[in-house]
Amino acid sequence: MSPDTPGYLDVHAHFLTDSYVRRAREAGHELPDGVPAWPTWSAAAHLELMDRCGIETSMLSISSPGVHFGDDTAARRLAREVNEAGAGTVRDHPGRFGLFASLPLPDVDGALEEIAYAHDTLHADGVVLETNTHGTYLGDPDLEPVWAELDRRRAVVFLHPTSPVCWERSALGRPRPMIEFIFDTARTVTDLLMAGTLDRYRDLTVIVPHCGGALPVLADRIDGFMRMFMPEGTEAPGAVEQLRRLHYDLAGPALPRQLPALLGLVGSDRLLYGSDHCWTPAAGVEAHVAGLDAAPAPDGAAGWRELTTANARRILPRTAR
Repeated sequence: MSPDTPGYLDVHAHFLTDSYVRRAREAGHELPDGVPAWPTWSAAAHLELMDRCGIETSMLSISSPGVHFGDDTAARRLAREVNEAGAGTVRDHPGRFGLFASLPLPDVDGALEEIAYAHDTLHADGVVLETNTHGTYLGDPDLEPVWAELDRRRAVVFLHPTSPVCWERSALGRPRPMIEFIFDTARTVTDLLMAGTLDRYRDLTVIVPHCGGALPVLADRIDGFMRMFMPEGTEAPGAVEQLRRLHYDLAGPALPRQLPALLGLVGSDRLLYGSDHCWTPAAGVEAHVAGLDAAPAPDGAAGWRELTTANARRILPRTAR
């Protein structure tokens, strides 16, 4: 990589704290989402990987299973704890990390309080929302005040999948990130479309992970059903038009099939780089970067590195040079 080539800006990167892992295990998440073990994380190891892969900045967030394990008060404390830890990492390594803050949903009052603290005190770059919390999906009417406040702040909202409420039957004993995450992403975005949330709140910047999950394949089907079941007199745009306004990260096996499918739905200006580290091991991140760097980019762009980094800097102003 030449000195003039920009580093990737990673919008899908995760961190952990020992306290968070301990509390999750105490809540029954010994094998989180059915994967064999919790990963380890440190800022030093993450930075070493970033330097090897030419990643300039990583936006940190807490992954599944989120911070709400059944008790609102405990969830508020845990959200505050991980957000302050993440903000501390950002301060300790200027320019290398950013933060998408966790919210204690479905506790609406706690979430509103944490939105204010995260943005006004911690200066977070946005928030991360799990696709559902204990079966409450993101189009639920009870969450309307949260979306209204995020829209008022023109917030960046990074969606992250988690296990669906019915995983005990649907996952068939297999790790939920393999298939369940992909469909839970499609499920919650479809919920937002059908509820009209994305149409009402157009000042949001929403990032959908993993090349949109199943959405590129299902978009036309969702669009058709929306048009059939839209209340009479409603003039909200169809699903495809709304999906084209969102942003999508390329975490996971983007090539050779998922990324072309996504490009059939949205323009290349909506694509962002994502590593999914630390849940994706270092070797997987290195292979993913090598594949993107070797693949031709669309629309005459010099490469995926240049394209995705320019897109990310448009929606994350603090990262712009």
